[in-house]
Amino acid sequence: MYRRKSKVTSGKSSPRGEFAARKLQRKRQHFRWKDIYYKRRQLGLLVKADPLEGAPQAKGVVLDKYGVGSKQPNSALRKCVRVQLLKNGKQIGAFVPHDGGLLHIDVHDEVTVEGIGGAQKGAKGDIPGIKWRVIKVNGTDLRQLVLGKKQKGNR
Repeated sequence: MYRRKSKVTSGKSSPRGEFAARKLQRKRQHFRWKDIYYKRRQLGLLVKADPLEGAPQAKGVVLDKYGVGSKQPNSALRKCVRVQLLKNGKQIGAFVPHDGGLLHIDVHDEVTVEGIGGAQKGAKGDIPGIKWRVIKVNGTDLRQLVLGKKQKGNR
């Protein structure tokens, strides 16, 4: 008759036996929280960090116009606006594209913003800290305003 050798361990092995299921489940749950992707997903950190709350675009009101210095090796003032979103009141900085685009935007105008297209919803190119760009002003496409094909509507 064969005799089973007892396993000598340092006390860190998983429990074995007929009634060990609950302890195994708790142990697995404990170690899942060490996984950074699981932790961020469970805590909803991506949703909390995203001012648009998962939407592709959002409307907001222009609070301020300012310039952002570009990163090395470029040297320029990128024109940006401070926007307060209508859906949740959060304030974001948005880049104004096109040559002379800032001339068509006034304070208290309603603008539509979208992601600028950087890696993992981040900044793009040489504009530090700016993750959004303006696409419409008072419901009119910014490109059409710059080209002179349309006039800006009233808010």
